Amino acid sequence: MNRISFAIVKESLSAILLRLGFSQTRAAACARLFAEASCDGVASHGLGRFPRFVAMVRNGVVDPVAEAEKVTGLGALERWDGRRGAGNLNAQAAMGRAIELSREHGVGWVSLGNTNHWMRGGSYGWQAAEAGVIGICWTNTMPNLPPWGGSEPVLGNNPLVMAVPRSKGHVVLDMAISQFSYGALAGYSQRGELLPVDGGFDEAGQLTRDAAAIERTERPLPIGCWKGSGLAMLLDMIAATTALGLATHQIPADSLRETGLSQVFIAVNPAALGEAQKLDQIADEIVASVHGSRPAEAACKLRYPGEQTLRLRKENMQLGIPVDPVIWKEILSI
Repeated sequence: MNRISFAIVKESLSAILLRLGFSQTRAAACARLFAEASCDGVASHGLGRFPRFVAMVRNGVVDPVAEAEKVTGLGALERWDGRRGAGNLNAQAAMGRAIELSREHGVGWVSLGNTNHWMRGGSYGWQAAEAGVIGICWTNTMPNLPPWGGSEPVLGNNPLVMAVPRSKGHVVLDMAISQFSYGALAGYSQRGELLPVDGGFDEAGQLTRDAAAIERTERPLPIGCWKGSGLAMLLDMIAATTALGLATHQIPADSLRETGLSQVFIAVNPAALGEAQKLDQIADEIVASVHGSRPAEAACKLRYPGEQTLRLRKENMQLGIPVDPVIWKEILSI
C-alpha cells in the first residue's frame, strides 16, 4: 500500500468529479466523503468504490446535478425524492434534515426514495454524532442475500447504522445484515486471505471462510442466521413503504445499474428531554464496562464500535491514507 495525504486524495477526486459535471461545491463534498471513508479504514466503500461510481455517472444512472428534495411531510416526519442524484450527497442532505427536525421536535425522520448507493453508511452516523444527536439510518440494496433456507438472492444485505454521541469518542456501529459485506468479501478475496469466521456457503452448500467461494455462490451468511434474514426483510419493507420507493426485489441486480434505492434517516435529540449531560456519563459507563471485562484471549483488545475507526482516522491523517496502487492508478487514469 502507498500512503497519500488526505488533501491530495480529496483534490484528485474532486477534479475528476468537476469534469463529470458536478458543481465545485458538490464535487468537493462528494470527494470528501469518499476520502473520509478510506481514511477511516473503509476503502471498499471509499477509493475502492470510486471507479464504479464514475462508471455510473457516465452510464447515466447517477445524475451529477440532481439534488434531493422534500416531497411531503408532517411534523417530524418527511419524505424526500433523491432524483437519482449522487447517493452519498443525498444521504448527507437527508441526515442533515433529520438533525434539523430533531432540534424542533426532539426526533426527526426522513425517508428518502429514488436515490443511489450511499457509499459508506457510517458517514451519516458520524454526521449525527458530531451534531450531538443519536443517529439511526439504513438503506435497502439490490438483491444479494438469500432468505434463510433459500439459495436465491432476493433480499438485500441492507446496511444498518446506529450512532451515539460521546465527548471521549462517538460510538458508531456500521454493519451489513450479512456477516460480511460484499465489499469486505472482495477485500479478503483480493488479498487471498480466509475470513476470520464462516461468512457464507460454498458450491457444496457448506459454510466456508473462503470469500471467493461466497462471491461465486452469492450466498453470504445473514447475521444471526434466520434473525438477520428477517431483519433484512423488515428494514427493506419499512424503508420502501415510508419512502414510497422501490423495494429490494424491484432494484436491478446489477452493480452498475443499482438505483432507485429507499433509505431511512432518524435523528434523536436527547437534550429535548432534559439532563443531556447524563448522556456522556451513561455512555462512558457502558464503554468502561466493556473495556474492563475479561477478554477470551490475553492479546485480545476489547473495543466499542467506532473505536478502531477513530484510531485509524488519526493515524491516516498524520501518515497519509493507505491506497492500493492498482486502484490509485485506475483513478488517475480517469
